[in-house]
Amino acid sequence: MIQSRDTESIAAELTRQGVESAYALIKSKIKKTPVLTSESISAIATGNDNPPTRLFFKCENFQKGGSFKIRGATHALENLRPEELENGVITHSSGNHAQALAIAARAKGVKAYIVMPSNSARPKVEATRSYGGNVTFSGPTAPEREYVAETIRTKTNAHFIPPYDHPHIILGQGTVLRELISQADVEYGCKLDAVIVPVGGGGLLAGCALAAHGTGVRVFAAEPALADDCFRGIEIGIREPNVTSSTVADGLRTPVGVINFPIIQKYVEKVFTVSDEEILAAMRLVWERIKIVIEPSGAVALAVALSERWKIEGVKGNIGIIFSGGNVDLDKISDLIKMS
Repeated sequence: MIQSRDTESIAAELTRQGVESAYALIKSKIKKTPVLTSESISAIATGNDNPPTRLFFKCENFQKGGSFKIRGATHALENLRPEELENGVITHSSGNHAQALAIAARAKGVKAYIVMPSNSARPKVEATRSYGGNVTFSGPTAPEREYVAETIRTKTNAHFIPPYDHPHIILGQGTVLRELISQADVEYGCKLDAVIVPVGGGGLLAGCALAAHGTGVRVFAAEPALADDCFRGIEIGIREPNVTSSTVADGLRTPVGVINFPIIQKYVEKVFTVSDEEILAAMRLVWERIKIVIEPSGAVALAVALSERWKIEGVKGNIGIIFSGGNVDLDKISDLIKMS
């Protein structure tokens, strides 16, 4: 656990103002990622709405480390005292948080111990090492990752930085939507009406839900059908602590965090699930029409916007779509295309 202050006192900062404060702290250390549009994809997703519904794509695939994760990792480290950093930091991650923490730790001049599941994508492992991360492999499940990370933490006394389940992480990730709302206004002259956010551990979704609170922006979640613990938890009103999945969206194979779940319950309108086939079709559409590379996890929000379930929901207006990352194994591109 991040120990700069007790979790209860930090949790009191889980507000939209908390996201604003986080943004002020980290904005000079991260990239302000672009917001793109595509008339053709908007038309495919929404049909002949009058006035037309427009999709706004927040491209965190262009962020440092190739995903939104640098926001939370940077915010977490910025909130630690020097003595808390002297033995380094440690986390467990399938890849994107791993890279982010390695980058943030290098910027601080501290060592980063990274536990990655053995089925992590090769480019994510290599990138984490290239950023200075000391990588140790574990089994693929969340309990296996946590066990190995705790073993290393005990030996090294490194400071644990959770991949998603901590207020500092949540507030940092919420800056994605804080930026998007501002960019829609300043760059496109419009107000965002809703946003679709991918969910795995829920740090990004919970943070965006806080950033949207009181703004009028409706928040919806997108989740792989093969890793639908958030959907099931919301349906029954109790967090589902386990998820075992081989979904192609490898960054979303983790269960929703304990801190994140009640925020999602309170502020997120609905969780939509999509099949791996729908995810890959959305990813391919982005590659073809927008000419940028996103990973399967980054395509889940668009997959929802393209689905019949979303069209039945009837959400209109200016819709934000979070492209959460772009770390694709280039050796497997042909396989992904064949599957899509």
